[in-house]
Amino acid sequence: MPDSPVQLCRSEDLAELGLAVCFDVAEFGRKTPAFAVRYQGAVHAFLNRCAHVPAEMDWQAGQFWDADKRFLVCSIHGALYQPATGLCVSGPCRGGRLQPIRITEQDGQVCWYPDERIQPLSNPIHP
Repeated sequence: MPDSPVQLCRSEDLAELGLAVCFDVAEFGRKTPAFAVRYQGAVHAFLNRCAHVPAEMDWQAGQFWDADKRFLVCSIHGALYQPATGLCVSGPCRGGRLQPIRITEQDGQVCWYPDERIQPLSNPIHP
């Protein structure tokens, strides 16, 4: 039986190419930052962890876009990721990927779906 969706935010909280909505999940029981952005009308969500170095990517809270707002950028070393797929197209982790989180949008609400790896942050082992 699939896990139930977890409400993240209202649809209007995610502007096209705007600030991300940041949230925490439990990845294998450990508190892990994540984020959601709107790109070409669709919402996409990933763990907030660069594929090259396991560090948070935003250069300020919720700021993930490069100067041209074409790619998600890692503030540590400038790796560029396709916003729809999380594929790294430039930088030391070229060909790597951000870890996606299944997300949906319906009736003005954005929800994400837990899986065997990612769960809601209710009782993390290491907060």
